[in-house]
Amino acid sequence: MSVEVTRLANGLTIATETMPTLESAALGIWVKAGARDETAGEHGIAHLLEHMAFKGTSRRTARQIAEEIEDVGGDLNAATSVETTSYYARVLKDDVPLAIDILTDILVDSRFDEAELEREQQVILQEIGAAEDTPDDIVFDHFQQAAFADQIIGRPILGTRQTVRSFTPDDLRAYLARHYGPDRMVVAAAGAVSHDAVVRQVAEALGADAAPAPPAAEARSPATYVGGEHRQERDLMDAQMVLGFEGRPYYARDFYASQVLSLILGGGMSSRLFQEVRERRGLCYAIYAFHWSFSDSGVFGVHAATGEEELAELAPVIVDELVAAAEGITDAEVTRARAQMRASLLMSQESPASRAGQIARQLMFNGEVIPNEDLIARLDAITAPRLADLAGRTFTGSSPTLAAIGPVSRLPSMADLGERLAGRPPLRAAAGR
Repeated sequence: MSVEVTRLANGLTIATETMPTLESAALGIWVKAGARDETAGEHGIAHLLEHMAFKGTSRRTARQIAEEIEDVGGDLNAATSVETTSYYARVLKDDVPLAIDILTDILVDSRFDEAELEREQQVILQEIGAAEDTPDDIVFDHFQQAAFADQIIGRPILGTRQTVRSFTPDDLRAYLARHYGPDRMVVAAAGAVSHDAVVRQVAEALGADAAPAPPAAEARSPATYVGGEHRQERDLMDAQMVLGFEGRPYYARDFYASQVLSLILGGGMSSRLFQEVRERRGLCYAIYAFHWSFSDSGVFGVHAATGEEELAELAPVIVDELVAAAEGITDAEVTRARAQMRASLLMSQESPASRAGQIARQLMFNGEVIPNEDLIARLDAITAPRLADLAGRTFTGSSPTLAAIGPVSRLPSMADLGERLAGRPPLRAAAGR
């Protein structure tokens, strides 16, 4: 298998990977614009636009869009993130032309009917309400807001009730015109596809668009990690907590090292946090670490949920494990984490949907598709001393961010957690681990 890439004269990139043993294909259009590209008054419009793309074009009603793809057993969906929006389909190989026709149709010819807009605004208001009633989701919104206080990148993707209600069809068209230029789009397909056939059909639909829009970066304000906290006392069974720090952007040298470090700390049942927090102390059912990257910043965090009584001990133990990582990482831990990442990379490429997404993201953020051997070489270059140094710089080099929801009255203060980060004797040493 190999990736073929074609760039049209208007800047649109088309990439495919043929997987000859498959009878199905996954394909989509990824746009390098998301919630971060909204203006101050457009909070939530990127997500609303993604919804409205399925609500009718000049050739198809919303019902026809749904029926045409499901008549052939396929599925159609979309997603909005901080920096990208994607529209994608999964179909059998004979129905790839239909999927391309529908995807390009909804992107270039959506009607934005006012009645449909009013209905979809109501749907998103319900989505906002559902998110507020899901503590293990909403805690991440509060974490992002505290990490990037008073910045567009820190706002929840869904928007607010007030902003979502305010948008008009013209607002949607204006956002679309500013950010959906062909030079910001990648069409990616994997599975039972022909590169030449995909290029030919996509070029007919999207290749004659107007000149590329200005680069998306011109519309973005730079991200500045700040750090801070958000605590919300609520009558819940468990307290949801996220503790984090400034991470690395996609382009940083330490990007892959940060991913490896997150696995060592909280990437599975053998990880340090799982073993110490759950297996040894029984302080919570589940705990994990994560590293999210953006184009110019990132966050490294730990999420856990536990009862009110256990929270007072849980947070300090997490901090102590972070400090201990800066004191030393073993070669065995590095080898295990590398194996996890290598397996995840290769296993995901057996799914055409995952592979199409990988191709699109690499083209958008790296400008090229990175061969597996290059990715594995980067992993193999990561050493234990380098990870320990990275842990020290990550956990002591920036202000911590804390978000907590539920019975959180016993959660230690940020000042107390900061003292532990600064080098107070760790609990695990006192316990004779």
